Amino acid sequence: MSRIEMNAVFGLILIAILTRLLPHPPNFAPITSIALFSGIHFSNKRIALLIPLVGMFISDLFLGIHLLMPVIYLSFTLISVFSFYLDKLSLTSVLAASSFFFLISNLGVWYFFYPLTWVGFTSCFVAAIPFFATALAGDLFYSAALQFSFKKVNQISLSL
Repeated sequence: MSRIEMNAVFGLILIAILTRLLPHPPNFAPITSIALFSGIHFSNKRIALLIPLVGMFISDLFLGIHLLMPVIYLSFTLISVFSFYLDKLSLTSVLAASSFFFLISNLGVWYFFYPLTWVGFTSCFVAAIPFFATALAGDLFYSAALQFSFKKVNQISLSL
């Protein structure tokens, strides 16, 4: 792995950690975007899988270990694997990843914290809608920021 790639790996992990630790609206974080971006742009897929998970784990050490960690981490792992099959980051891929995370994470919330009934299921998912709105906004924002930054860095490096 080149020095530039290593810097990108550490930079993405640092972004993940800082944005989760600094005040922000609920679920407005870059982890989904980082999972997608890493899977698309890094040829070493093991590293691409680890980037969002390491960022999550380090920040979770400060924020707190919780019951849903396996579900959340599995969601981001599957989003990274999904991104291995993409050519580029697009609106469709961000919407799909955001929706997938919403579905999987809330199935976990329902299983652990709600009655395992139809009423519990619908109550859980209805209560989660505001969190989906901010998560989607964050995913769109950070995906655009990562993609824009990547293009600019490539333009600069090509002109040197």
